[in-house]
Amino acid sequence: MKVFFDHNMSPAIARALDELFKHEHEIRTLTDKFSRDAPDVEWIGELSREGQWIVFSGDRRITRNRAEYNTFRASNLIGLFLAPGLQKAPVIKQMERILALWPTVETLTRTVQGGAVFEVPMKGSRLRQLKP
Repeated sequence: MKVFFDHNMSPAIARALDELFKHEHEIRTLTDKFSRDAPDVEWIGELSREGQWIVFSGDRRITRNRAEYNTFRASNLIGLFLAPGLQKAPVIKQMERILALWPTVETLTRTVQGGAVFEVPMKGSRLRQLKP
């Protein structure tokens, strides 16, 4: 599984997960692959061309900006956007939620087509799919 964390997520989460899943998954941050100020449509397009990535983001603006959202929906990516309360939560809470849902995230790569967008909830065990 290839997992990407955009610049609205703590790189510490990505580093911890990369260490935890070193031989199982490829986990990268935006700055591992792009310049920090890379426009969203640029990294979305490039990751889509590379193949299916799971994208964790705290940037709900992507789901509200028509051009960015349409680019994401037409991509080979699966988006996991933190719920607003979770985005404001401490990094340890974000990490706790991501780890709790990790088996579900692994299943997404086998069962969901690119362009799907989900919300990572503050609590609970289900991802909520965001509608187009």
